[in-house]
Amino acid sequence: MVFPSSHAPAAGLVRRTLTGAAAAAVVLAAAACSPAGSIESADVPAWKATALPSAPGTVLEDSGKILNRDPIVRTAHSVPAGAYTLTMTCDGGGKAFIAVSLDGRPLAEAGAACNGSRETARFKVPAAGDVTLSTSSVDAPLIYAYHLAAG
Repeated sequence: MVFPSSHAPAAGLVRRTLTGAAAAAVVLAAAACSPAGSIESADVPAWKATALPSAPGTVLEDSGKILNRDPIVRTAHSVPAGAYTLTMTCDGGGKAFIAVSLDGRPLAEAGAACNGSRETARFKVPAAGDVTLSTSSVDAPLIYAYHLAAG
């Protein structure tokens, strides 16, 4: 678009206004992608109720906040041999990982992108024993939830 020289100041104003509006649009779009509020103050039980409701046959479930890189470890005792499904979700950005072990021996690993989607992993527990799940992330802080269910 070419403006006569008498309109040159107006053309500069239009360009500056559009540039400012474009910048504001980018900021608003980025804010829309960010989780509401901070992870530190998130209401995990309320989030979990909709993000990952309980499932039948659950032998172990957990939810919480990962605020640093330290793993969060939970154990289910005397889990029978059989097929299991691990369903997990997380929010806050980055990824969360779960390492599954049986009586201290590695059994399976799973990960989820922390964008609110659910991920599942299926594996077999070859013999009855204590099943331990270690949840961690290098992308803290985030909130997570999982359940391990038979079937």
